[in-house]
Amino acid sequence: MPRLPLLGRLSSHDYVALVLGGFALVIESILHLIILCLPKPVIGWFYKRSRALFHVFSGFNPKVGTEEKEAAEKVLNATDFEDLCRIQGYTHEEHVVLTKDGYLLGLHRLSSKRGEKNTNPGHSTGKPVVYLHHGLLMNSEVWVCITEPQRCLAFVLVEQGYDVWFGNNRGNKYSKKSIHHGPNTTKFWDFSIDDFAWHDIPDSIDHILNVTKAKSLGYVGFSQGTAQAFAALSIHPELNEKINVFIALAPAMSPAGLAAPIVDGLMKSSPTLLFLFFGRKSILSSASMWQSILYPPIFTAFIDKSLDWLFDWHSHNITEYQKIAAFAHLYSYASVKSVVHWFQIMRNATFIMYDDDVLSPVVRTSVSSYRPARFPTRNIASPIVLLYGDSDSLVDIDSMLSQLPGHTYAKRLHGYEHLDILWGANVDRDVIPEVLAALSRFSERKKDIVGEDLSYSAAVKAP
Repeated sequence: MPRLPLLGRLSSHDYVALVLGGFALVIESILHLIILCLPKPVIGWFYKRSRALFHVFSGFNPKVGTEEKEAAEKVLNATDFEDLCRIQGYTHEEHVVLTKDGYLLGLHRLSSKRGEKNTNPGHSTGKPVVYLHHGLLMNSEVWVCITEPQRCLAFVLVEQGYDVWFGNNRGNKYSKKSIHHGPNTTKFWDFSIDDFAWHDIPDSIDHILNVTKAKSLGYVGFSQGTAQAFAALSIHPELNEKINVFIALAPAMSPAGLAAPIVDGLMKSSPTLLFLFFGRKSILSSASMWQSILYPPIFTAFIDKSLDWLFDWHSHNITEYQKIAAFAHLYSYASVKSVVHWFQIMRNATFIMYDDDVLSPVVRTSVSSYRPARFPTRNIASPIVLLYGDSDSLVDIDSMLSQLPGHTYAKRLHGYEHLDILWGANVDRDVIPEVLAALSRFSERKKDIVGEDLSYSAAVKAP
């Protein structure tokens, strides 16, 4: 008899959710194919009708103009990182990194202040270096899709005299190429957080230090961008010498789970069900298609409802126009395997490496016969600064601090959720000054000043 690993592990409600979820995905796939076959005039007609209906039922008045609305429209209509920087008067550089396993990663750089140009691109500026890395299902655009430049961490850093670099994960909008496999193959998408830690982060940092001639840089990560740094620093001891401070915004390590009980229970029970739902390539690959045909406020409302249902995030700290501007740049391609990895981490309540032995039976004995390999995060030597929202359902600060070294410093942001730390209305007062203070303290630190590092880090603030 064939093995059925789900029997005995899912309730009747879980099976109903599984069937309904599969049915919804089939319907979505059919609609996707139909829309791809429709001529542009027909799609345009539906777009205009949806816009008109939205205005009638929501009371939204597109003719009421404000400075924020005009800024949001410019950000919304920007096609890429270059356009987003140009809106605020910045000129960027593009770099490409070849990882040791053959992926080509796009890097972006802002080394000159507003209205200025670097007359010697691709070379050292002599400025202190900061590296920014995005989260899951994102790319480098999330750092610069902000309606007001004073709320943009990246632009503030440039104006403060930093040489700012932006990373991109393999598979996303700016890194969808490999010398070994094409993006339409399953082998191309066969990567998880492990691969980001073994290759993407250290190889990107090596390239940056090689170009800038700096000895070390400051690392600022958001969400999964923090998890990738936790993992990379824990398995590459030499990387700790290259990162003078690690600032984790909305840090992610071993989140408790999702706010939607059915999805949370189902995925924790069998994380590999995601392979059944979405295949073994990129996840939510049709999101960009729906974004292109839906009126932006409708698309924003859909994202809002999804975030509320899945994570209990209400985004009250982000203005409506900022949402319309930023949500258009929120999604980028990611592998299904990387999302499966996150559910494995949630199920084990520990920051583990990807578990290939997912079908092995769980032995209920006093001594386990098998334990997935853990990232040794307590071995991290670089100074760590955590900035987290106390309304962020993905941050379990007690669990996180128990897995990190004693010199970790944590700062709680009252009333902040996950995305608020990127795009909140008050990040210029609550978040950016904290980042600048940490960079200023550690960017020029000397290797022999151990006591100072420890005294700073000992003041870990309780949640």
